[in-house]
Amino acid sequence: MKDYIEFQDHYDRGLSDTRSESSVGTSSVSGVMTRVYIWMTAALCITAATAFFTANSPALLSLIFGNSISIWVLFILELGLVMGISSGITRLSPSSATMLFLLYAVVNGLTLSAIFFAYELGTISQAFAASALTFGVMSFVGVTTKRDLSGLGGILFMALIGLIIASVINIFWANSTMDAIITYAGVFIFVGLTAYDTQKIKDMTTAAEYSGDAAMPRKVAILGALSLYLDFINLFLYILRLFGRGRD
Repeated sequence: MKDYIEFQDHYDRGLSDTRSESSVGTSSVSGVMTRVYIWMTAALCITAATAFFTANSPALLSLIFGNSISIWVLFILELGLVMGISSGITRLSPSSATMLFLLYAVVNGLTLSAIFFAYELGTISQAFAASALTFGVMSFVGVTTKRDLSGLGGILFMALIGLIIASVINIFWANSTMDAIITYAGVFIFVGLTAYDTQKIKDMTTAAEYSGDAAMPRKVAILGALSLYLDFINLFLYILRLFGRGRD
């Protein structure tokens, strides 16, 4: 937590500087944002390949889904990796942060292999295409808009908390109407978060130029890639549920 606070302090001081000086290294910012998308895309490819390979490996499927302990271990590992990267970003070296991020992509692929049994391949492909298009549009909006989206972030975060609570409740309630509401709400929330997180990453990238830490831009690239990766995966899963409902 101390590391995360220090990182936010770098971000706040740097962002204040960038808003008072217009001549920021645009090419440097563009370069870091490019690395964000490259690492995010690489992680998505690793997740997809891992999920597909696992779905076609009876031994791995038995190991992961054969008992509840294995899947819980993977979920806890996923949570630990996300928290570790986010809270320890100032302490981690860029190479360590990258390795943890790619490890998370592999672990996530193991758990996501289940979608190949819940949905047809055509439905998964269509949902992925729709997610990629939606994500691309909203991320472009986040990069190019002049409007400050920070206020939207607070609203979306509260909506996300409500979505998680409603999802947990509906596990026991199993109400189809509530499930539909949760699905549509999830799509809209992560559509908004994609634009918000993209703008925040752009601001963090600019601030990193003033941090005095030569490694900070690379760390921002990994942290930004993780954030957008999570937005894309969640958007994809909710759109997949939406497409799956349409074929019931």
